Amino acid sequence: MTVHSYAAFSTDAPLGPYAFEARALRPNDVQLEVLYCGVCHSDLHYVRNDWGVTHYPVVPGHEIVGRVTAVGADVTRHKAGDLIAVGTLVDSCQHCDQCGKSHEQFCREGATFTYGAPDRLSGELTTGGYAKQMVVREEFVLKMPEGLDPVRAAPILCAGVTNWTPLRQHKIGPGSRVGVVGMGGLGHMAIKLAVGLGAEVTVISRSKDKEADALGLGAHRLLVSSDTAALETAASSLDLIIDTVPSAHEVAPYVSLLDVEGALVLVGYFGPLPDADSIPLIFGGKAISGSQVGGLADTQELLNFCAEKNILPECEIIRIDQINEAFDRLEKGDVRYRFVIDMASLDAAE
Repeated sequence: MTVHSYAAFSTDAPLGPYAFEARALRPNDVQLEVLYCGVCHSDLHYVRNDWGVTHYPVVPGHEIVGRVTAVGADVTRHKAGDLIAVGTLVDSCQHCDQCGKSHEQFCREGATFTYGAPDRLSGELTTGGYAKQMVVREEFVLKMPEGLDPVRAAPILCAGVTNWTPLRQHKIGPGSRVGVVGMGGLGHMAIKLAVGLGAEVTVISRSKDKEADALGLGAHRLLVSSDTAALETAASSLDLIIDTVPSAHEVAPYVSLLDVEGALVLVGYFGPLPDADSIPLIFGGKAISGSQVGGLADTQELLNFCAEKNILPECEIIRIDQINEAFDRLEKGDVRYRFVIDMASLDAAE
């Protein structure tokens, strides 16, 4: 099957049209038409080869809502016409202890990510959702629940579940006190989900500029991190802090905001933490940890939760031929709060 898509061909070239041959449908595969695809900051990092692992050409996109067009002979969970979703993973070994716990992202043999990763059987690189069609292993195709708007749902598959995993791990619910550092694509979903779980939510920002937006998203207050007196007053006031900032920054000031046995979870930044201090961790039983996306069970649970609570990302819908402009804006932080590509526009762009 010839698939039309948009791909990156080098670190500095704009994304452009690209046609490739999709793999033949295996007995346990689902073929889908991509309807909507979210634009993640990881897409930008990968296209720019910021992590030094990119092979070109690459078709990005791992926040996908689509419709099943065909299924393999052994598929039982999905049928043609079903509205479905695909997130950041498309395969794993399915037999290790982590896969057995539905923590496929930690597969002992290595999870297969949605794009730019070698297929477990053929070795060919996977292709993502900036494409008209995809072929995905049945187990990694999620059901879209009734009532969840497919136009805006795509970012739930990454921006949503990246926050959902630590929220569930730390048993956040009514009475919990949650802080959110950063209020972009990840941060705005952390606010909505924590509020949806019944937590009291504090947004932590460098200035009061985003206070109205934070309250509009459901947060209960905004704490200015540059205000030393305010930080001292807020000491020991939070059970969990989700830090969504994608660039290097100090984390020590946030640790003081944690109550005994509280945790600061990094979901946005990849790199060293030169200012981390073990003293407040040891004497307060506190923790600094990291989290990345979520397994299949967590992701399906989140889709169902968002449908039940009517929680959706704040999105700007774009055409595929606007992707390079969207990347430029994403790099500048000029988006409120997530881009979603209407993949019907690919027909017009060809």
